[in-house]
Amino acid sequence: AQACGAEAPLDLTVKSDPEAWAARLGGAVTLLGGVRLESHGDLSALDGFTDGEWWVQDAAASIPAKLLGEVAGKRVADLCAAPGGKTMQLAAAGAEVTALDHSPERLERLSENLQRTKLSAEIIAADLRDFAEDVSEPPFDAVLLDAPCSASGTLRRHPDAAWLRTARAPKELAVLQQELLEAAARLAKPGAPIIYCTCSLLKTEGEAVIEAVTQARSDLVLDPITPDEAPGGLREAIAGPGWVRTRPDFWSEIGGMDGFFAARLRRT
Repeated sequence: AQACGAEAPLDLTVKSDPEAWAARLGGAVTLLGGVRLESHGDLSALDGFTDGEWWVQDAAASIPAKLLGEVAGKRVADLCAAPGGKTMQLAAAGAEVTALDHSPERLERLSENLQRTKLSAEIIAADLRDFAEDVSEPPFDAVLLDAPCSASGTLRRHPDAAWLRTARAPKELAVLQQELLEAAARLAKPGAPIIYCTCSLLKTEGEAVIEAVTQARSDLVLDPITPDEAPGGLREAIAGPGWVRTRPDFWSEIGGMDGFFAARLRRT
């Protein structure tokens, strides 16, 4: 609770050479390979913005894409993709990315971000559930779903969310999250990794969704994330039977991080 009340630092994901960019911007390289700035002014005035050398992405938000492993040359779906942090992260890693979101307006921002960073992805405006229904053969080697949620893990950045959400919202969102995860699974080739994540601190939107979907579908199994796989050595983030849960009080000595949940599934 104290961490949620503290102002968040600014994290950047850089396309290359984080040490050099940390020196140029007066920041520090994090254990997850990003650059953290304690303070900043106008983002567009920072060195490297116009040239597209970096984009804003909290350290915790960079973890889910890393859990897919090596993606270079693979077809990867980034679902509920806007505004595009994970799309750019995957594209910069060499993936052939399809970015899907239901909001054309939000996808405009994603497209602008891709143009600025000189990265490319196929952009599709559609409801994931409808899109998956129309697919006859699963086309993707890896799938990442960052599902809509209460955003309770980002209260330090968006404190108004605590007042805008009702007590019913997480349970209502969990129904949508399960539907989206089942649709996402239909897009993954057999054996392909499927990452489900939310920026929520609530088990209703994380662990409970994974348990409900794997119990309902015999063709989806949890692929445990081991402590040795923990990005940036965040072994304390590995919880339960092998999923990731970060909290705002992690890295408290350098400003914390967003609360995130992520689990990796595979289709049998």
